[in-house]
Formats: sequence, C-alpha cells, structure tokens
Amino acid sequence: MKILVINCGSSSLKYQLIDMTKEDALAKGLVERIGIDGSILTQKANDEKYVIEQPMKDHQDAIKLVLAALIDEKHGVIKDMSEISAVGHRVVHGGEKYATSVLIDDEVMKSLEECVKLAPLHNPPNIIGINACKALMPNTPMVAVFDTAFHQTIPEHAYIYPIPYELYKKYAVRKYGFHGTSHRYVSMKAAELMGKDVKDLKIITCHLGNGASICAVEGGKSVDTSMGFTPLEGIAMGTRSGNIDPAIIAFLMKELNISIDEVNDMLNKKSGVYGISGVSSDFRDIEEAAEKGEHRAQLALDIFHNRVKRFVGAYAALMGGVDCIVFTAGLGENSALSRAEICKGLEFLGFNIDEKKNNEGRGFAKEISTTDSKVKVYVIPTEEELMIARDTKEIVGK
Repeated sequence: MKILVINCGSSSLKYQLIDMTKEDALAKGLVERIGIDGSILTQKANDEKYVIEQPMKDHQDAIKLVLAALIDEKHGVIKDMSEISAVGHRVVHGGEKYATSVLIDDEVMKSLEECVKLAPLHNPPNIIGINACKALMPNTPMVAVFDTAFHQTIPEHAYIYPIPYELYKKYAVRKYGFHGTSHRYVSMKAAELMGKDVKDLKIITCHLGNGASICAVEGGKSVDTSMGFTPLEGIAMGTRSGNIDPAIIAFLMKELNISIDEVNDMLNKKSGVYGISGVSSDFRDIEEAAEKGEHRAQLALDIFHNRVKRFVGAYAALMGGVDCIVFTAGLGENSALSRAEICKGLEFLGFNIDEKKNNEGRGFAKEISTTDSKVKVYVIPTEEELMIARDTKEIVGK
C-alpha cells in the first residue's frame, strides 16, 4: 500500500509518498509560493532533486503538479495515480469531536468548517488541500489526522480554564493542545527504544521548533500539554510570546492605542525569542549572536531554556515522576546547547547528560543520558508524516 501524505499551509504544501510495506518514503516534496509569483515545487526521490518552477494559482494546481511529479517518466516513483491507495491529510484542529483520525466524508468536512473559528490560520488551508485532492482523486479514500486528537485524553481539570464556565459550554473555550501527532510518535518510539510498553511509562516530550510545545504522556496518553486554546499558549517560541499575564493585553491596547487584532499580531508574530533578541526567530542565528556577546540574544536563549525547564519540572510533578524525557523537532533534534541548558539543574529527577553523546551526530534517534541514569533522555527525530500514513493505512484497512 502506498499512501500520499499532504500537509497544506496557506501558500505552501509539504508531501510524502510512503510505501507502507517497509514504511519507506519513496518521495518527499515541498511546494512553495502557491498563488504568488515564483511558485516552485522541489521533490527529492531516488537520491536526486527534481525542481519545477511554474505558476500555481491555487492548491488544486499545486496538487496537480505534485501528482505529475510523482508519475513523471524520468523523475517519478510510480507509474500512475492508481498506485496511490489513500491520502492522509494533516489537519490542525479537530475540536472536541475527534479524539482519533477519521475517514473523511461530508460530515467530517462540515465539522472541519465549524472548527475554522478555532484555528482561522490553519484549518482553511487544510480544508483547501482536502478539497483539491478530492477533485483530482475522487475515488481515492482520504483520512484526516488531527494535531489536537492526541490531547483529547487530557482530564477535564487540566483542560478547563479558570474563567466563567459558560464560556466553555457556549464557545468551547478550553485547552486543546497541538503537535499531537509528533508527541504521539516520539513517545511511542521512546518506549520502543527502552524495550518497554508505552502504557507502563511516564514520558515528557519536548517538541522544540519555531513553534514549540511540551507534553506529559502517561500510559501512552496525553495528560497535559503546554499549548492551549491556540498555539500561542505555553513556552516562548520563535515569534510567539507563550504564557504572559493576560492583563498585559489590555494595558498595551490602552498605552499604545492599538486594537485587539494588533496586539494578537504582536504576540503571535513579533514576540518570543525574536522579540527579545531583535535578531531573528531562527535559534541558529540567535545562538551565533549570543556567542558574539550580544546580551539580548543570550537573554532570549536564557528565557526559552527557563520556560522549557519549568514545564519539564511541572510535568514530572504532575505525573509523580518521569521515566523518560524526549527532545524532538528542529531545535530539539539539532541544538546540543539548548538540550544541555534545559537539562541543567534537572539532574535531581534521576539523570545526567553524557556530553559526548549529546554533541555527536544528528538525524537519528539516540540516548544522551549516561548509562547509569535512572531516567532516560533521548533525541528522537519526529516522523509526523509516517504517523499520518500509519493512521491512514489502519483506517482505510478497516
């Protein structure tokens, strides 16, 4: 069975074609600048890069080009579209309705539309991508895999905010959490590396990228996570503020005479390590600036490391201990500095970091704690696309 995994952004599209026989990615690709001048598709397959530069007015044009690249006589990996057994779509928000991935039908599409108000930046392009695939592949089964689904096991006392309860009942204002597919994958992989059943473990997963979240996974289930009603809550991120005193919002509106939309834009796009450092939202740039002695760059790193550390400590307390800590995503997988700084001071939990292991190699799962550590610390590259493909295979197989 070959499964096409689609992840649509507002002007971009990531995809993988995965052969589920051995879970091998036959092709990986990225389409950029959809609906904008300079549209481009870049596909990697068979150890070669294939680039197509041509106008794409919308996502249907983009997906049409993706399919053409996959079946291209010279650069493709399949003979025709009939080899694609199913399509798995990443969908950011499934609301309270979906605790698992689902086969897409008219009812599911209606639910996704209803969730647009909860994820106005993310769900619309996800829906556009699904509709585009349906138009081009009307007889191919499609599955929606939700970022929020894994967190539907969070208990009520952890997902309800201490605001008037009626706001939850009427407007569904509650913690939802995100990056669920990544947290689920790396927690399962960590259990596999430990040779144990995930149901017997207490795991803290740290998905650290430009967007970042921490998750407490107990018995294979999410019991709390740092992101909330939106991806703005939690730790400081690339451009997002994370947790702040909510009174700051009203204060800024009055003092700067700006609208709620302008404050929201500031907190989402101009804050985080970018707002503090004044350098970049890319941690590589910030680490480089900090090495040169730039105070604000170092401050941004210190704040980020401190916030992550707080959540790790809190989740260890919440679960009554921890068996394993996992670092994943762009920064979590690639920054030995950030991993070391976050772990510094947490040794009382039962681990020490092996400096040599922490600094050697990238792109593969590895333990970075010392062999005598009671608590294991791992770096595990996330495989969200593979998780989506697995769910799609299981659901279509039924």
